[in-house]
Amino acid sequence: MSETNKPGLANVGALGLGGFALSTFILNIVNAGLVDEAALGIVMPIAMLYGGLAQFAAGMWDVRRGDTFGATCFSSFGAFWMGLALFFFLKLAGVGAFVDVPAGGIAVVLIAWGVFTGYATIASLKLPKAITWVFVTLTILFLLLAIGQFSPIVHKIAGYEGLLCALIAWYASAGILINTVHGRVIIPLGERK
Repeated sequence: MSETNKPGLANVGALGLGGFALSTFILNIVNAGLVDEAALGIVMPIAMLYGGLAQFAAGMWDVRRGDTFGATCFSSFGAFWMGLALFFFLKLAGVGAFVDVPAGGIAVVLIAWGVFTGYATIASLKLPKAITWVFVTLTILFLLLAIGQFSPIVHKIAGYEGLLCALIAWYASAGILINTVHGRVIIPLGERK
């Protein structure tokens, strides 16, 4: 997510953040109750391929660039989206253990992702402020979604908070893409000194 660390290697931050933003946005449109839950039939394939596979690939390319933060976060969240999509596919297909997963089990997974995102937020404090805000809002989102497993109103609030997270990620993705292509800052990302 930082600028190119090795000559000749593209910054894949725009791709990784774009995949994350779009997947987060469309899922949280459902979580907020703005569209029917039946929309998961289109949300999950996109989440698996763009939020999952493309973001995971961005993480692997960041390994090559020597960007530990991008490699860890893009690969991790790419795997998250692929796993989440697989869970929904198996659940919708009626596969035994995936049909009636208790809310407590889902909450534990969401809390665990919140822990990971929390320490990634600490690492992001050396990166542009737009990236830090993605991680701050994402940490909050995971915790709200965990609580939302037991409270429909909190789940709905989480959906709106997730939309905010997605919009910030799209802003950061746009900034990286547009600034890199133009070779100057057009969209400020809050670079740190």
